[in-house]
Amino acid sequence: MGVSIILIAVPFFFGSILFEMLYGKLKGTNWYNFEDSITNLNLGIGSQAFNTLSKVLLLGLYGFIYTHFALFKLPSNIYTFIGCVIAFDFLYYWAHRLGHEWNLFWGAHIVHHQSQEYNLSVALRQSWFHNMLAFVIFLPIPFLGFDPILFGAAAGFVTLYQYWIHTQAIKSMGWFEWIFNSPAHHRVHHAINPQYLDKNYAAVFIIWDRMFGTFVKEEETPEYGTTVPIKSWNPVWANIHFYVEMWEGMKLEKGLFRKFSLLFRGPDYLGELLQLKSSDYKNKEGKVDKYRPKPSLNMQIYVFVQFLILTLAIFSYILHFKELSMFYKLTFLSLIVLTTLNCGAIMENRKWSVHVEIVRLLVFLLVYNILYYTQYSPWFGYVIPISLSVGFAFIVWVVINYFYTRNKLAAGLQ
Repeated sequence: MGVSIILIAVPFFFGSILFEMLYGKLKGTNWYNFEDSITNLNLGIGSQAFNTLSKVLLLGLYGFIYTHFALFKLPSNIYTFIGCVIAFDFLYYWAHRLGHEWNLFWGAHIVHHQSQEYNLSVALRQSWFHNMLAFVIFLPIPFLGFDPILFGAAAGFVTLYQYWIHTQAIKSMGWFEWIFNSPAHHRVHHAINPQYLDKNYAAVFIIWDRMFGTFVKEEETPEYGTTVPIKSWNPVWANIHFYVEMWEGMKLEKGLFRKFSLLFRGPDYLGELLQLKSSDYKNKEGKVDKYRPKPSLNMQIYVFVQFLILTLAIFSYILHFKELSMFYKLTFLSLIVLTTLNCGAIMENRKWSVHVEIVRLLVFLLVYNILYYTQYSPWFGYVIPISLSVGFAFIVWVVINYFYTRNKLAAGLQ
């Protein structure tokens, strides 16, 4: 997805999420949970930050293959665009399927399935590393002579198409569902009901699932999430926890070949292996309890404000990415990751989150103002008083909340 597409699409994403939320309330349903939705959106922000950093390498590899190894060069027109969409969508089916069948890929793709809700915010819950793992599957496209611009347009179209199918508001769509993916088909894909597991991998065309035997129609009401819930609002842990489990599994396997082959086995095999170590890894089937720690309303508001600032930050990061030195690219990426991590910790009521938040705010103020002093000096005189005022207001906010909560808990114990 190109930068311009992201910038255009974000207001639509937020507007449609708000509309779905209000529509659900009018229908008497509760499709959204605050902590879950913020985690979904923060994971999407982190994904865009990592994709911005990796895009140069991945598109450079695509362009190199297209320039030097393409079998022929196709013209760029509406017909080749449609052809590129079909080719991309076909390869996406296999990339997605491998994302469920190989632990190496599932470790990244699992992020998209961890939410126990199903709404439009889940569409934005994306892995920070999956594109770097799965990109190789799409390299036949430059060999076939599709221009890099066509590839980017096709990838953007397929990605955006999948946004609207993450909803419970739209039921069956009749004849449309014989050819195209739909909300009903994709609800099946996100379900943990035994008959729905590992089905309906399609992005745009559901015909791939019909052709390759992975199609199931929605009948029973789906339950969402993963068979073993993550039980965390921490976006960093969401991205790495399965690889930690893989490492534990490798230590249980005997012989280098068996350890290595675990990368290409399925999650079920790993789950059975880890049961030898702990019953906590036992796979569950069907309905599971939802993870619901509740922060105070005050800190929910604080986290939401930080999310709004983080949204503006990722816009700025993408727009000014080329201007930044590698030091600032990596530093701001780290601060984005730290922000998502600590927002999750605040929503989990972690005691250490207040200390991390103070350090995070101070480091950001230091780096941000040094950047303006060295590279945007005409603006420095305006930026420093505003940033310091806002930053220290946030520090006061979290400190007051920390002592208020601690005193309240102490009074309750007396």
